[in-house]
Amino acid sequence: MDIISEIALALTPGVGCTIHRKLLARFGSAEAVFSLSAVELRTLFPNQPALLNSLVNKTMHARAEREWQWCNSQGVRVLSLAEGTLPRRMQCDETSDCPAVLYVKGNVDLDAEHAVAIVGTRRATAYGCDFTNALVRDLKPLGAPIISGLAYGIDTAAHRAALDHALPTVAVMAHGLDRIYPPQNRQLAERIVQQGGALVTEYASGTAINQGFFPARNRIIAALADGVVVVEAGSHGGALITAHMAASYHRDVFAVPGRATDPYSQGTNALIAANKAQMLCSANDIMQQMGWGSQPHATMKEPTLFDQVDDDARRVVELLKQQEVLAIDELSPLTGLSLQQLASLLFNLEMQDIVIALPGHRYRLRLC
Repeated sequence: MDIISEIALALTPGVGCTIHRKLLARFGSAEAVFSLSAVELRTLFPNQPALLNSLVNKTMHARAEREWQWCNSQGVRVLSLAEGTLPRRMQCDETSDCPAVLYVKGNVDLDAEHAVAIVGTRRATAYGCDFTNALVRDLKPLGAPIISGLAYGIDTAAHRAALDHALPTVAVMAHGLDRIYPPQNRQLAERIVQQGGALVTEYASGTAINQGFFPARNRIIAALADGVVVVEAGSHGGALITAHMAASYHRDVFAVPGRATDPYSQGTNALIAANKAQMLCSANDIMQQMGWGSQPHATMKEPTLFDQVDDDARRVVELLKQQEVLAIDELSPLTGLSLQQLASLLFNLEMQDIVIALPGHRYRLRLC
């Protein structure tokens, strides 16, 4: 099997993922497609002269050769449907819109027995980040890779939680592996690879950042997982796209409920209300729905970080969960504590990395 031809066919303008897979189903390999005569190709693509010319003249082979050399130099694996190396969850009929070629940096097992995707808003709240961390912690006994998209917010929280709890994690990118977006997550991406995870993309190196690619990459997140968890989502956005794609792939979809007034719970609440997602309150909900058995931390609880605080501090934490940002003089009447007592208490919470001080003597919970 010629991997160069596989890469070249994927790079050929006009050959999308669906056409690529149909060609493989009919002819067996990209090499066989490129071996067809101009007459044979014209019967397949009668009204696409540019595509016909590209296939006949193999115009993308030089680019594919350079890409293959770059991958070898960077330790990037090239997985292909034709060679049978594509992850098994992406070889199903229902994932026929997924790429036939995938680039992977890292040694994670993409065919692990269990795999869970966690997605959500880029503007995650403390509640969303804390829930994500606790959920991943309680999924640890499965050893399941945690899959997400390396975006800000819930994606970042999911990747970090997996790393902190010694689980492999997979970041699906919407560009080539020669860059990291957002750039602020470069160190996180490096940790993912170093700690047994992987960076995954369908795009060759040199592919520029294109906002249109981000919704498309969500189908890979959905396809690589057995179940998709939406932690927080607005009424529109990539997390909901991932959920709908997961449903179309016959994956289980879970959504974390939130308050009716929270803007980033509108999407999750709507999924639950429309019966498009199962309400998720604990890791045990995933275990039962997926038939994965039980595990020690079946009941979700407050993150371990909060277990060490006293009653006064816990009251402050709960108030910040409800209001997100409060000034010290607003906290005083709500807690019954003096400004001096609150100043000492908030300083201790800062030292425990539970709250963050903002200008104007205002405070919020630590976000992801």
